[in-house]
Amino acid sequence: MPDASAALLARDIVRSFGDGRVVDGFSLTAPPGHRIGLIGENGVGKSTLLRLLAGADEPDAGSITRPADLGFLHQEMPFATAATIADVLDEALREVRDDLAEVERLSGEVARADEDSPGYAALLDAYGRRLERAQEQEAWDADRRATMVLEGLGLGGIRRDRTLGSLSGGQRGRLALASLLVRRPSALLLDEPTNHLDDRAAEFLEEQVCGLPGAVVVASHDRAFLDAVCTDLIDLDPAMDGPVRYGGNYTAYQSEKRAERERWERRYAEEQEELEALHRSIGTTTHRVAPDRGPRDNEKMGYGVRANRVQSQISRRARNAARRLDELERHRIAEPPQPLRFRRTALAGPSADGLLVSLRDVRVRGRLAVDRLDVSATERLLVTGDNGAGKSTLLAVLAGSLVADGDVRRKGGLSVGVLAQDTVFARPDRTVRDTYAHALGSERAEAVPLGSLGLMSEADLGKQVGRLSVGQRRRLALALLVAHPPELLLLDEPTNHLSPRLCDELEAAMGAGPGAIVLAGHDRWLRRRWQGRELRLGPW
Repeated sequence: MPDASAALLARDIVRSFGDGRVVDGFSLTAPPGHRIGLIGENGVGKSTLLRLLAGADEPDAGSITRPADLGFLHQEMPFATAATIADVLDEALREVRDDLAEVERLSGEVARADEDSPGYAALLDAYGRRLERAQEQEAWDADRRATMVLEGLGLGGIRRDRTLGSLSGGQRGRLALASLLVRRPSALLLDEPTNHLDDRAAEFLEEQVCGLPGAVVVASHDRAFLDAVCTDLIDLDPAMDGPVRYGGNYTAYQSEKRAERERWERRYAEEQEELEALHRSIGTTTHRVAPDRGPRDNEKMGYGVRANRVQSQISRRARNAARRLDELERHRIAEPPQPLRFRRTALAGPSADGLLVSLRDVRVRGRLAVDRLDVSATERLLVTGDNGAGKSTLLAVLAGSLVADGDVRRKGGLSVGVLAQDTVFARPDRTVRDTYAHALGSERAEAVPLGSLGLMSEADLGKQVGRLSVGQRRRLALALLVAHPPELLLLDEPTNHLSPRLCDELEAAMGAGPGAIVLAGHDRWLRRRWQGRELRLGPW
């Protein structure tokens, strides 16, 4: 039976920054065995919520109950840069090894103890509890598990005496993830755990997470990961009754979310119709019971006899309508906010020429090797490959920003747009609105208003770009590209840091329209549904 003390519980937690509430009355029950995904647009509070659940930040109100050995991926590892991989693993295995040592000690005491002694029952109980804990943690298999986890996350070939300071940022992130999987905490919090993982590592992580006995709460944009792992999804985007918890994986969520939105819109429309009808009714009846209204010509004969009865009936209907109106006004359904909807279908512009770029025997030393590649004017090309295979390098060659050995031929005057992985704006002090107008020019910005693209909310247009989240900056960069569509659009990991729903819409937009699109990506959900051509880059 699952240990109730291992559940992760939150009750009505609130967290504000400045004048705005990022988390407003959020509650959560995450019992052992449940794997809960947090999804929603950038800025709805997913990372803040994880920090609160982990104890890395304190709520302004509400309460949180967490297991003592909870693990949080985005906590900084408590090691200096001079510490080694072996040091990290030793710390991850410390409690397990302590359990094994204690089991061995208690086993010896039980073997030596007299069964009739007063303390024998308590000693046997302590031994049983420690043995059960060691079995739950699979303690006897811990060292083998550590080796397997390192291999599965692509770290098996790195010597364990390497220091943390000598590792790349991606390697340190994978090591932090490995230490959590080795430790097998009673509850685990993960923030974008598949970032920088290749297919094999992501699939290995899915298997490991699904095998954990404790509760897991994960914030992720990775639709394939959410689909493979989650037993529940919590959508933090605005909804009729606050955050909505959906049972099932991402596929189940997609259909239920559409139905929930339709129900909200239908109930709101029905309520607005009733409100309008009540206002009309009250206005009409108020006129009919006006004290200075005399009898109509056809009422004069019976006016004195029926006046009081008619006036009473009309007054009663007016009071009933007023009571119903007051009830609706006090408990009215909020208007469904317009979600960010990517509304421009033409991501790239048309070209009269049939061939835009041609590569023959192209080489970038240590980074890329392509024997032959032609990009047509209507190309839909997905570039895949393991980390380091040269996907970003190929996009740079196609864009003309990187000179390569070999034959590279490009259409004269070709317009190219690039969405890079790292989005940086030269003037972080400029507002979103001003950045858009400055980059496009006032005439183009007026012709294609930023709000019409569905990539930035109205509330964000006055913010300085330096204060935007990573996902918001990427959406702004994408808006600048599609507002003036290039003939060749190059997208490097375009779904990174975007909400799953916006990824769905961007993916749909890439499938149709003029122009050429070349996309480099590791997004497994997108790749499984890709309808265009695919180029897989191998070792160079």
